[in-house]
Amino acid sequence: MKFDTVTVADLDTAGAEAADAATFGIIGLSPDGIVDTYNRTESRLAGLSPERVVGQHFFTAVAPCMNNFMVSQRMDDESELDATIDYVLTLRMRPTPVKLRMLKSPGSPRRYILIQR
Repeated sequence: MKFDTVTVADLDTAGAEAADAATFGIIGLSPDGIVDTYNRTESRLAGLSPERVVGQHFFTAVAPCMNNFMVSQRMDDESELDATIDYVLTLRMRPTPVKLRMLKSPGSPRRYILIQR
């Protein structure tokens, strides 16, 4: 999988092994914002175990630094989304510049946030 070219369909059909092999963070969310996919790369880089993250509301319990108009509101407002933005993670770490890719498709049971550090 490549950060710039992976699609929602690719992520929906990828198994845990393929997601864990990615060199970037993959976070899959249910339509109501509950984390159901959290790959090994993101766990290692964020310092949060999957047990602590999966089942939690991403924007309030895991990453409130993304609970804003640029990320969470956009994920809610747009019916289809494939956008990459420069972002700075600030929660639980020193400010860390990243590329965030937000993916959402009407036919998918989940939406995704990809994080490239």
